[in-house]
Amino acid sequence: MDFFKHLSLLLFVFSILFDSTNGSSVLLERAKESEFMDWMVGIRRRLHENPELGYEEFETSKLIRKELDSMGIEYKYPIAVTGIVGFIGTGKAPFVGLRADMDALPIQESVEWEHKSKVPGKMHACGHDAHVAMLLGAAKILQEHKSDIQGTVVLIFQPAEEGGGGAKRMIDEGAVQNIDAIFGCHIAGEFPVGTVASRPGTIMAGSGFFEAVITGKGGHAAIPQHTIDPIIAASNVIVSLQHLISREADPLDSQVVTVAKFQGGGAFNVIPDSVTIGGTFRAFSKESFMQLRQRIEEVIVRQASVQRCNATVDFLTDIHPFFPPTINNPSLHEHFEKVASDIVGPTNVREKPPVMGAEDFAFFSDAVPATYYYFVGMATDTDKLYPKAHSPFFTINEAALPYGAASHASLALNYLSEFRKNLSNRGNVDEAHDEL
Repeated sequence: MDFFKHLSLLLFVFSILFDSTNGSSVLLERAKESEFMDWMVGIRRRLHENPELGYEEFETSKLIRKELDSMGIEYKYPIAVTGIVGFIGTGKAPFVGLRADMDALPIQESVEWEHKSKVPGKMHACGHDAHVAMLLGAAKILQEHKSDIQGTVVLIFQPAEEGGGGAKRMIDEGAVQNIDAIFGCHIAGEFPVGTVASRPGTIMAGSGFFEAVITGKGGHAAIPQHTIDPIIAASNVIVSLQHLISREADPLDSQVVTVAKFQGGGAFNVIPDSVTIGGTFRAFSKESFMQLRQRIEEVIVRQASVQRCNATVDFLTDIHPFFPPTINNPSLHEHFEKVASDIVGPTNVREKPPVMGAEDFAFFSDAVPATYYYFVGMATDTDKLYPKAHSPFFTINEAALPYGAASHASLALNYLSEFRKNLSNRGNVDEAHDEL
């Protein structure tokens, strides 16, 4: 009898040890199975052939809902015009979110292949087609392990990531209500397939756009004394804006101001009445970002006045809301390293240096207690560098799809398991918030 008691105890301990990572490597093997892989690849290619811009993802949404229906997964639709929020698990707390963006870009694809975009001037040039396929893959894995889910996984298919503030709109419409933590990921060509990468703290910058109209007095180029030249004024403005970084910003606090638009005049011998300039500004902290915003307006208006011109500045927040910095929760980083190490091995969990690119996943940090963003490698040893995102030559290595699907599924499963365990240890399981 004692033998069986000891055996039962050993089996119980073993089950706990195994459950600590919920068999994450097993989930990867499932995602790599040929039938499973072909299914994800098929979804990604159908989406790639039929790209849709922000808040226009109606066919994309239809495809996602069809797949969720086939898996028997409940969901809410529409949210934020085309967004979908699915639910797997008990329907009760705790709640963990997994997010995929699904919009394309207004870019003409230059890659010649069998599944090239069929829509002129539109392309999945940032990997959102792969992100959707990976989240659907995670959904399939999670649905197969539904009985093991100790809470609820919330699947967030989000529109309009590319400047449209789709995350903010989904938040406003209640998509992340009650969620305790949320994970998002992005495909990455700078890391090998079979690796994942991230870091604690700030990983991507906050960003905003600006447009200024500088108005003077036009006239013939041969008699400039009868004009007030807005081109000279705009040129001085652009140079002065660079001083915000070189002379006002802390060199250890990375910031960027870039003027990428300059429009004025249409003839070689006519000084125009006005010039329009525009650009972007980036920073890794909210404080630095808002300081830049204030100084950009001051410099444009005051520098233009030095040249006897008037200037108005528009930060375009109605169509391009400011993106906050993307900041990874340190505790979730520990969780990510633990789970990812079990999936791909500790040596394949890489550190991702912070970048000045922006991601509207950052909006979730205003509404969810803990947020985390990571990258899924897709490069191979024999490949040259993949073209950067937003390039007409952007491509995806579909061998990366199982790693994204398994990572999403395992991060969610293990988070819920650890969350419940921590609550139980503190004796306050019932203090978790209500079901959806």
